[in-house]
Amino acid sequence: MSVDGLFDTKDNSAEANITPKNPLKLGERKKLSCSIDRLTMKLLFALLISTAWTFTGAQYYYQGLMDYLENRLLAIEDRMQLWHEQSHRYHTEMKDFKKLTAEAMDGLKNHHSMLFKDLEGAAARVDRVEQEMDYVETQMSPRACTNRADKVVEQEAWEMEESRGEEEEEEEWEELQSRVSDCVEIISGIRSVKIMKRVGSPKGMWTRDPRSSKVYIFNGTSGNTIYQFKSVLDFSRSLGVTGSRSIRLPSEWSGPGSAVYNGYLYYIKQEAEADMQVVKYDLLSGSVTETAMFPVEGRATVYNLNPETVADLAADDGGLWLLYAPSDSEPTISLAKMDAATLDIEQIWDTRCPRENAEAAFVVCGTVYVVYNTRLASRSRVQCVFDVNDMVLSEEAPLIYFPRRYGAHASLKYNPEEKQLYGWDDGYQIIYRLTMKRKLLA
Repeated sequence: MSVDGLFDTKDNSAEANITPKNPLKLGERKKLSCSIDRLTMKLLFALLISTAWTFTGAQYYYQGLMDYLENRLLAIEDRMQLWHEQSHRYHTEMKDFKKLTAEAMDGLKNHHSMLFKDLEGAAARVDRVEQEMDYVETQMSPRACTNRADKVVEQEAWEMEESRGEEEEEEEWEELQSRVSDCVEIISGIRSVKIMKRVGSPKGMWTRDPRSSKVYIFNGTSGNTIYQFKSVLDFSRSLGVTGSRSIRLPSEWSGPGSAVYNGYLYYIKQEAEADMQVVKYDLLSGSVTETAMFPVEGRATVYNLNPETVADLAADDGGLWLLYAPSDSEPTISLAKMDAATLDIEQIWDTRCPRENAEAAFVVCGTVYVVYNTRLASRSRVQCVFDVNDMVLSEEAPLIYFPRRYGAHASLKYNPEEKQLYGWDDGYQIIYRLTMKRKLLA
């Protein structure tokens, strides 16, 4: 741009005729134009310098950012390398641990196999020892503690003094002979064991009528149906309960504590919020002939290891008996002698045999034999004996071990005609043949 351009007008032709108020000389106008040009160039140069400086600062900033990012990426790469090395080391250690574990497991398997073989050998030795013990027990029964109606009477108490007269001696022996049962035998051991078969539930009862050959099966711990076989042989040959006569009762029996005696079934009936009843049922006519209420506090069970047995009926040469617990707080078993015809209670005893760890009991010749076990089923044993006539001394009371078979007895029923016990052991029906001897004071 020139100075002339600044004073240009629209009408160039009139320029000569117009005289400005402050006319400048031509030299001054040129100087002014040069100053303006220099100023413009300086401004442009300053703008270029500023722009270059700005671009240089931005370049340094972006370079610093790139360096930072590069350093961060390098740090990440280092961490990834470290992680890779650690992962490889952990993988190697895990492989080594797996190898050691496999070796340890192989060693444990070998030790387990050796231990299992040792246990099998120990079990075989234990079985052999038990067989030898059974044999020894059949030859010579150990002695156990026996409880009486009042106290254990020492043998010396029964000896008569020489100073007594003939009349006192006769009175003493007359009192001794007034017994509840005339039977004078006591069990000396188990002669043999016969496993018939396995029918039904783990708990139940089976028995034979002493006055006939008929066998009765009570499957489970309650129900209203029983099964009758003509004989033990028919039962052993049957498949399950097929071929039996099914007898439906008018009410449910409670617990495996029933008894069959002289053509009649005696069973326990217990309903909710009601006293226990003993029911007499005629197996020939199929009708109930007698019932008797038996007040028992709460729902006490007679055997601690078989809580389903609310009471246990037993029959022997002397008649019908009932084993029960008067209340749940009573620690011992009570015994009642019942009239088999009318179900009247004739006499009651406290056997002083504990209910704790008791699994079953039976009566032979007026003597109660209580069988004990452990919660983890072991060998059943007769550990408490009570004689209603006080004719069993502590020295002669047998400590009888049952041969270990399967589990624990749910019931044991004595047959006085055969002198055998009918046992229900974990669903197996077993017959124990007993050996007897005469009581010392008989």
